[in-house]
Amino acid sequence: MKVVIHITSACALLIAASARADDVWTQFRGPNGQGVSDAHDLPAEWSETKNIRWKTPIHGRAWSSPVVWQDEVWVTTATADGHRLSALKLDRDSGQIVLDKIVFEIEKPQFCYPFNSYASSTPVIEEGRIYVHFGSHGTACLDTATGKTLWSRQDLPCDHHRGAGSSPILFDDLMIVSFDGFDVQYVVALDKKTGQTAWKRDRQIDYGTHDGDAKKAYSTPSIAEVSGKPLLISPSAGATIAYEPQSGKEVWRIRHGGMNAAAPPLIGREMIFVNTADGGFREFAIRPEGTGDITANVLWKQQEMMPVRCAPLLIDDLLFMINEAGILVCLDSETGELVWRHRLGGHFSASPVYADGKIFFSSEDGVYPVIAAAGKYQPLATNHLDDGAMASPAIAGKAIYLRTKTHLYRIER
Repeated sequence: MKVVIHITSACALLIAASARADDVWTQFRGPNGQGVSDAHDLPAEWSETKNIRWKTPIHGRAWSSPVVWQDEVWVTTATADGHRLSALKLDRDSGQIVLDKIVFEIEKPQFCYPFNSYASSTPVIEEGRIYVHFGSHGTACLDTATGKTLWSRQDLPCDHHRGAGSSPILFDDLMIVSFDGFDVQYVVALDKKTGQTAWKRDRQIDYGTHDGDAKKAYSTPSIAEVSGKPLLISPSAGATIAYEPQSGKEVWRIRHGGMNAAAPPLIGREMIFVNTADGGFREFAIRPEGTGDITANVLWKQQEMMPVRCAPLLIDDLLFMINEAGILVCLDSETGELVWRHRLGGHFSASPVYADGKIFFSSEDGVYPVIAAAGKYQPLATNHLDDGAMASPAIAGKAIYLRTKTHLYRIER
């Protein structure tokens, strides 16, 4: 029996009703979490004086990505000490900040590793509402017109140990997010209208250690439609688990080892591709059929030069990725075999995005390479800005929304 797999967008119906799919960027890695846009006519070249529609300073220190809906661009931010957690709305046309709201004030913030930030989780947006998440410090739903807090939660416990990083997604009437911490590890679904808990499932993974540091993860789940049924594919330390998204019932799991998983799963070509970050299988492909332990369904795994923080891209039959040391790798998605590699150098934490035949990379050093999504290395441009980026770009319309460590840019011809 052939297993048919499709990507299910968390906001697919709302996008269809309210905006073009290529004109919004609703969550971390875009409307379906895959880092891919249907947008066209994007510039390959830019600088501080070329193809910049606007540039707006963003206060605080935060690595969350921007999200775009109709005429609004939103970002979250935080003070460097974590005492104030905020949401900002910018006018998409002018770049002007039209709303700057402190969502939570935290008396005693948890420790955050200096490489992380107190606002590294990307929000998720839909018509009239944006859902902001700061790990155990708080989750809230805001009215996008007024900025009014519609509901908030600060009772979801987790010792993130080095700071939070998982981003929420939407599915039907639920907002779903992972808490994989030093002390507890679980997935929770909240009623997106009220914020009340719809379901909560402990991971129950045998991590093979009592060291909580090895139980951490920062992953954002993806929704896949497998043989006509939706599955929530949720990586963690040690294992990746598929849940029924409406009930939280576990369907299957794969034991792969590793820790600090951060990338959303990629879905396509009748497979699911998972990155396990530190240790374990690193990058692997599975056939997502069956129930229970389906580790035997792993089709291939690749461990050489795989990224820890930067999410891969699946374009046609090729997987593209860049590791933290700036090594570009292209794999055959069917076999996991190396197609080509190229050393760019530099330091990378942001995940690349794809549109219009181009892959856009963002370095921590202020260098922004663009290459063709091809079976051989084809550089298109090497761009420079005043500062580097930790956040992954957003693409909407004919523009790239790029957040550096200090500013938000709209890059457009």
